[in-house]
Formats: sequence, C-alpha cells, structure tokens
Amino acid sequence: MQKIEKIEFKNKRQFYNYLNLKLTGLICEEQDWLANLSNSSALLWLLLDNINWAGFYLYKNNELVLGPFQGKPACTHIQVGKGVCGTAAKELKTQLVRNVHEFSGHIACDSESNSEIVIPIIQKGKLKGVLDIDSPVLSRFDEEDKEYLEKFIETFNKYIELP
Repeated sequence: MQKIEKIEFKNKRQFYNYLNLKLTGLICEEQDWLANLSNSSALLWLLLDNINWAGFYLYKNNELVLGPFQGKPACTHIQVGKGVCGTAAKELKTQLVRNVHEFSGHIACDSESNSEIVIPIIQKGKLKGVLDIDSPVLSRFDEEDKEYLEKFIETFNKYIELP
C-alpha cells in the first residue's frame, strides 16, 4: 500500500495532479469496483480541505442509491432529477453549487452542508452513478475544482468498471 500524505501545494493544479496520481496508485491494479469506490472516497476525504462528505451514489433501478462514502450518514435513495445529485444524473452534467440553500429542490442530508459539487459517472455512454462532495463552506468549489474533479472521474473511469 502506498503512503498518502496531506501536502501543501502552491496551486490547485499541483494538488489535483497529486490527487490523481494517488488515485491511480490506489486503483490501477485492483479489480474489485467496490474496493476501488471505497478507497476513492477515502482518498478524497483525506486530501480535500473543508469538506464534510465525499462519496458515490450508484445508478440502480432508475434511481441513485448510496454507495461508498466518507462522512455522516446520508440519504439512501435519490430520485433522478431531484436535488443536486439527481440533477447531475438527469442532465449528465456536473453540478457546481456555491450555495445549496439557493438550489431549488436541494435535499438536505446534512444540514451543515453549504456548497456541493456532483460529477456524473458515465461509462460506455451510460450513467453509472455520481461523485458527490459536500462542504460546510459557502463557495468552497469553483470552476478549477470542477475541471480537476472531472479529470478525477476520467482517471477513475480508466480503471474502474461499474456494474
């Protein structure tokens, strides 16, 4: 197992390059998708600052079902089109929400969350789930986070095939 440390970086690009390098090291030789999802959420939890939830919802039976995560207990089922996660799943587009209290239909699984980013996971043209990251800080995520977290999912998709 590789050593993963929290390191200070000059900019987000350096940080996210480190994050993706560590992700690749964790998942490149492991075949089990559940183990890889678990380690991916733990990696985000360990390295991202100012977050209170990081994990996955998997697309099953036309809804999102809670998958591996780090943080407080969460909503178990989310309808496609509902909340930030459901909107990302419906639109197949990253949702960057600087203030969840201004997002129409936001589902408050954790009342301490103030901002959120959700990236859809699409494999072979089909929705497989979403990566959801919440923060207690307003405007925690920006366009640069969006760009690099989408690259995180690209790296994820190279090695993990979801059912």
